Amino acid sequence: MTSNDVIGPIGPRASRERWRLLRWFASSATLSVPQAAGPVAFSLVALGLTGDPSQGAAIMVAMTLAQVLGAIPITRIGKNQPTARFLRCLIGVRTAALVSIALLAAYGAPIGWLVAFAAVAGSVNGAAFGYLRALLNALTPASHLPRALGISATLNEVTFVLGPVMASGLGVVSPVFAILAVATLGAFPALLIPDIGPAHLPDAPQTSGSVLSPAIALWLACAAAGGATVAAVEIGAVALALSFGYPPALAIIFTVPLCLASVAGGIWVSFRNRTSSRAAVVFQLAIMALGAALAACEMSVATTVFGAVLIGGVLAPLGTHYSLILDTLAPPHRRAEVFALLRTSNAIGVIAAGIALTTLSLGTALASVTGLMVAATLAVAAERWLGAAKTDA
Repeated sequence: MTSNDVIGPIGPRASRERWRLLRWFASSATLSVPQAAGPVAFSLVALGLTGDPSQGAAIMVAMTLAQVLGAIPITRIGKNQPTARFLRCLIGVRTAALVSIALLAAYGAPIGWLVAFAAVAGSVNGAAFGYLRALLNALTPASHLPRALGISATLNEVTFVLGPVMASGLGVVSPVFAILAVATLGAFPALLIPDIGPAHLPDAPQTSGSVLSPAIALWLACAAAGGATVAAVEIGAVALALSFGYPPALAIIFTVPLCLASVAGGIWVSFRNRTSSRAAVVFQLAIMALGAALAACEMSVATTVFGAVLIGGVLAPLGTHYSLILDTLAPPHRRAEVFALLRTSNAIGVIAAGIALTTLSLGTALASVTGLMVAATLAVAAERWLGAAKTDA
């Protein structure tokens, strides 16, 4: 046997695997385009239809609430279907709904119709994320999952930075065209997602009841607290700028550093390619809580920006840890369901932050979010301490 006989098949196979993983990364990045660009695009459409850009928030709220409500039921519908095929169906439903929104806006339909179709588009978001994340397990070995998730987190942040810019630029030309562009980019996962053959979620005996265990619920609660913290800074950025005497346009001095820090955090996770220890996770949660506290105090622009950087810096490491730990805690046949819950928990955090900022003063809302992060930090620290005590016993 020659050396070529041994290593010959390895090259093409490795190349195919890398290509499939690259397609997954591209799918992951474009899956979030509607959530990233939606707020700006919907606001511009609402402005053209009603003269009130705030009506765009109603469209986005409908999409987010539908995601929360639809995540588990829709995920369960596809449990016996080929994963990639069902994911393409979900993306197809969302794309059709977004295109319908663009057509309705072009013909001047009442805003209620746009809200209804936004709910249809949002209803599949949680399930789509769950199946896409579950698919990653078939594309990369467990030892490379931290790196893959770090790269995915970095690309996701780039999407959330560039998405609003794209929507604003295209919206100047035509708000309807901006929605069509969002729909088109959001449809890319249906074309890019790698095929893994007839594989579907692992079979298991018929089970009933909730997938939530205390351990899973703990990390979902942390994800919700983190989502609320990030959303509070991003949604409250305009109010923060005004509180320091700056014009609304300078809200970017808080959001851009947060996003850049998050990108840096994702790059760090990718290079490190290791699972964080429980002590490191507690430290990272404490850093996010400190960042939220600095933003809530509103002592100065510098300290508030530093708080935003602290929040963004640990966002990717924490998100990667949540995904990895839930991968081990979830039953194999219900992983997609748990990952859908992870995305839904983040959405619940965003909704909670939006409600707090709407009903409370800026300082009180940020303080409330800080309290959530402190509670999450203490809960994980207590769980780690109790686990260590049991081991010693």
